[in-house]
Amino acid sequence: MTIEAAGPDGAARETPRQIDEVRRAETAEADTPTQTRRAAVVYNPIKVRVADLRALIEPAAAEAGWAETQWVETSVEDPGEGVTRELARSGIDMVFAAGGDGTVRSVAQGLRDSGASLAIIPSGTGNLLARNLNLPLSDVPASVAIAFQGTDRRIDLGIVTIGREDGPDEEHAFLVMAGMGIDATIMANTNPALKKAVGWLAYVDAGMRALPKARPFKIRYQLRGRHEHTAHVSTILFGNCGTLPGNIELLPDAVVDDGLLDIAFLQPKGVFGWVQVWRKVRWENSALAKSSLGRTIVKATDNGGPKMVTYLRSESTTIVLEEPQEIELDGDEFGRATRARFSTDAGALLVRVPAV
Repeated sequence: MTIEAAGPDGAARETPRQIDEVRRAETAEADTPTQTRRAAVVYNPIKVRVADLRALIEPAAAEAGWAETQWVETSVEDPGEGVTRELARSGIDMVFAAGGDGTVRSVAQGLRDSGASLAIIPSGTGNLLARNLNLPLSDVPASVAIAFQGTDRRIDLGIVTIGREDGPDEEHAFLVMAGMGIDATIMANTNPALKKAVGWLAYVDAGMRALPKARPFKIRYQLRGRHEHTAHVSTILFGNCGTLPGNIELLPDAVVDDGLLDIAFLQPKGVFGWVQVWRKVRWENSALAKSSLGRTIVKATDNGGPKMVTYLRSESTTIVLEEPQEIELDGDEFGRATRARFSTDAGALLVRVPAV
C-alpha cells in the first residue's frame, strides 16, 4: 500500500498573519482606554471550586480596569458551547474556560470566529491545549494573570463532520487531536472512577483491556487535492497539535497555527507491532528526534521494514469506513461513525498567552 501526502493545491487562503492584521484593525477601537472590557467565566462545577476562582479573578479584573465578571455554569445539556456562543454575541471580550479538556473544547467551539478570546484555567486530567501552548498546568494565579496581562495568539480549530449509520451529520470542533479506531475505543472504555483517582494513567488500564481485541479495519481516504486510496489501519489520528501527557510527541511536526492537520495512520502487526509503535512515539519522536545524534540513531536502526506509523498532512481529509468505528475528540467519546471529514478552520480562535 502506498500512502501519499497532500501537496499544495493552489487554493487561495488567508494566512493566520493576514487574519491577525484584520483582527487588530477591527478591535483598535475596543482597545482604547475609554472602552471597558468584559470577561466571563464558563465553569464546570464538578471540576472547579468556584469560590476560590472568584477570589482570584474578580480582584484581577478590577485591577486591570475590566467590568464586573459574568459567571456561567456548564451542564449536561450544555457543556459550554451554547452559553459561550451567547456570551460572544453579547459582545464579551474574553471567556475563561474552567474545567477539563471537554469544557475547554466546548467553550472554544462557542468562540469560533467570534473575535472574543479564550482564557484557560486548566482543571482536568490531560489539559491538552494548555500543554501544547506551554501554559501553566497547576498554577491558577498564573493562569489568571496571563488572561488579564497577556496577549492573544491566533490558532486553528480542527473541525470534523461526523456521518452516522442513521441520523443527520454532526459538526464538532477539536483543539488538539481527534481519533478513530482503537484510541477512541480506549477513551470510551476508560473507567471514570479510576481516571479521577490516577489521572491519565487510567487510559493505560483501558488500553490493556482493549488492545488484545483490536483488529485492523478497512478505510477509503482522500486528502484534499489527491486521489482516493484504501488502507487497513488500527487507528487514525488527526492532530491540530501533537503533545500528550508525559511529553509524548505523538505528532511531532504538528503546529497549532499552520492551517493544516497532521495525520497518523497506526498499522501495527500484532502485539509486537504495538511495541514498535510505542518505540516510535515515545523514543524516536519524543527523545531521539531532539538531537542530531538521536536522529542518526533513528536512521541507523531503521530496518527498512513495513512502517507501523505513517504520517500525512493536509488541509482536509475525507474518511469512509467499511464498518462503523468509535470516534473521539480531545479525549471525549463521540459515538460510532461510518464516515467523517476532518479539516481546519485556520486562525479561528484567539487564546490568551503570556506577553512576549
